[in-house]
Amino acid sequence: MTQMSLSPRAWAELFLLGAIWGGVFLAARLALNEVGVLTAVAHRTVWAALTLWGVVLWLRLPVPTSPRLWAAFAIMGLLNNLIPFTLLNWAQLHIESGLASIFNATTAVFGVLVAAAIFADERLTRQKLLGVTLGFLGVATAIGLENLARFDPRALAQWAALGATLSYAVAGVWARKALSGLAPQIAAAGMLTCSALVALPLAWIVDGPLTLALSPVTWGALAYYAVIGTALAYLLYYRVLAMAGSGNLMLVTLLIPPFAIALGALVLGEALAPRAYFGFALLALGLLVLNGRLPLPRRRALPR
Repeated sequence: MTQMSLSPRAWAELFLLGAIWGGVFLAARLALNEVGVLTAVAHRTVWAALTLWGVVLWLRLPVPTSPRLWAAFAIMGLLNNLIPFTLLNWAQLHIESGLASIFNATTAVFGVLVAAAIFADERLTRQKLLGVTLGFLGVATAIGLENLARFDPRALAQWAALGATLSYAVAGVWARKALSGLAPQIAAAGMLTCSALVALPLAWIVDGPLTLALSPVTWGALAYYAVIGTALAYLLYYRVLAMAGSGNLMLVTLLIPPFAIALGALVLGEALAPRAYFGFALLALGLLVLNGRLPLPRRRALPR
């Protein structure tokens, strides 16, 4: 992964992105008090897509017309929006928003494994294997060994959150194969449009007709969830990527949980078990190893 230096401006925008995405977990949980899981996904994708198309028109970027490219957008929308948004929303009905954000940090761990299985230039090195191992130990600790084989709603919600991160990881591989070289604003708008076209009828079927008669708190949460936490966050994501590179951008996964945990505690009164914090510490250590910020000592050559 690309590793570049982090300027003070890049650090500031990286922290801002972590704060924005940390707030998404609180916004989603507040919205779910009044709307269904799929309805929240529909709101998020529809308003985010409209916002991004406004940006595309403002920048006068060419709108793609290739059916093949729109098919790629549809697959990307399924992997990067519909599946993970739905799984995380459902998970947050049964687990704390802060805990969901901790599981979300495993995206980079799954990403390394999926990329190694697909791309020849992404092979698993000794350092990557150690990082992945530490990451999964952190996840197992956060879940709790006694809960790994249980099938109650809370345990299933934790597995659902992990399923969302796996979907994100597969989406990253698909983006590299099918969307490389495309303007990020176009790629984000295209996938969110395809997601919205699927999410809207699904929400209507499962949750019932959409209503605009929602409380101000719910509308505020949905507006943050869609416009700030999705559309503007995507634009900021690609901006930081250009400034700092993909390796440094991975650090945002370590910044999201502290913001999400703090907001969950302050607004929702959530309290996480000590094992969740210990699990996150192990996961963070694994991500720093993957990132190369904690390099392994080189093996000494044997004397001849």
